[in-house]
Amino acid sequence: MSHWPRYPTIYEINTWVWLTGLSAELGVTVTLGSVPQEEWDRLARRGFDAVWLMGVWERSPAGIAIANGDPGLRADFRTALPDYTDPDNVGSPYCVRRYVADQRLGGPEGLAAARQELARRGIRLILDFVPNHVAPDHPWVSEHPEYFVEGTEDDARNAPSSFLALSGRVFACGRDPYFPAWPDVLQLNAFSPGLRDAASETLVSIARQCDGVRCDMAMLFLTSVFGHTWGGHVRDWPAEEYWRGRIRSARETNGDFLFIAEAYWDLEWDLQQAGFDFCYDKRLYDRLEHGDAESVKLHLCADLGYQARLLRFLENHDEPRAAALLSPERERAAALATYTLPGARLFHQGQFEGAKVKLPVFLGRRPKEPVQAELLEFYERLLRAIDAPVFRSGEWSLCERRGWPDNPSYLNIVAWCFREEGDRRLIIVNLSGQASSAMVQVPWEDLGGADWFLTDSLSTQSYQRSGDDLREGRLFVDLGPWGSHFFRLERG
Repeated sequence: MSHWPRYPTIYEINTWVWLTGLSAELGVTVTLGSVPQEEWDRLARRGFDAVWLMGVWERSPAGIAIANGDPGLRADFRTALPDYTDPDNVGSPYCVRRYVADQRLGGPEGLAAARQELARRGIRLILDFVPNHVAPDHPWVSEHPEYFVEGTEDDARNAPSSFLALSGRVFACGRDPYFPAWPDVLQLNAFSPGLRDAASETLVSIARQCDGVRCDMAMLFLTSVFGHTWGGHVRDWPAEEYWRGRIRSARETNGDFLFIAEAYWDLEWDLQQAGFDFCYDKRLYDRLEHGDAESVKLHLCADLGYQARLLRFLENHDEPRAAALLSPERERAAALATYTLPGARLFHQGQFEGAKVKLPVFLGRRPKEPVQAELLEFYERLLRAIDAPVFRSGEWSLCERRGWPDNPSYLNIVAWCFREEGDRRLIIVNLSGQASSAMVQVPWEDLGGADWFLTDSLSTQSYQRSGDDLREGRLFVDLGPWGSHFFRLERG
């Protein structure tokens, strides 16, 4: 395949749940090596550039046992899956025992077959890498305890939820600095030279099996964050950021290998500078979920070089389901805003159908939920509309909008545009629950002296407007609550 597009569209699949569902539907056990051709074809028809098969690595029996002994987790399991039984807990995909495709999912052969089927359809494969921690039964625990953050007997006695005694040693449990430790994983030492070499070898192995990785909680291994979290237990701060060497090693094996960072705490820029291609845009997500249109517009005023390396999402396996949080009208507006911006675009399995249950990642099956037909139809139209070169590599610009003295509602509207050669698109969204109007300016100097047809890609409505009006900020728009336009511009 050719190189990654500048702005790829990615689809996250919960691999275990997906295969369980296909197996139940077909009445036979389906693994990654036996997924029906029509399933791969369906993914291809939706125009995805990559599929993220979340959770293919070998899961930990020790981690499953710890989770089964946690009353809080078991309550979460039953909330999401009312008929839950213990076999439904297949283990957390982020409690990795080995970076080998789980045999119950088809093993390495099944993973290779899945990658081949995707590649035949021009789709790349993304897998997980978890830098911060591993399962307590990972081989490194016995073979290389020096790779881990260790504690003392006093730590184990005084903080038993944060430290675990194993084989005569005390290991810190994995954590981030703002939450309690995760009891089913052990904390790796980002400053350990041996761990860095071993992580490079792991990433080289992964780079031979796929086309990119999503790195779990990537900011935890930035030197400043790790040092702040574990400064009392580690020493010898390294001169080079952890990620620079790991990314360099993987790309020596696969020069086009893509790195995506799960990122929070406004550390996206730091991770971009460390070598990541894309970082989660949690700030946009939060503003679309809880903020107003002006906060979204201000976010989009950031430098384009920075924005182009953000990953935009409305859902992923860590966040609540959009359909559970937002009205159908608001979700459509937020989705249009999310997926027509520069940067990578991430969709989540079940999002199109309007799933509302946020499934704990430990579970191997999901509850049955009704499909929201109108929402599914909207997403199918949206996917068709953005499946075009202009949204993969075009030139993006934020549009100015203005009101008039008795019309503050223009602040509820945001607008931007894409162009590539003759393909021009204009997106205008009312990010509020009230009717709003504004005058919008399209920043293309060559619009003047002609009329233009503006055809809405989602509704097929068409309007004829003067190019001079478009260029000089006289495009009047009047949108109902959460209303939008997704225009394609063609010269009259």
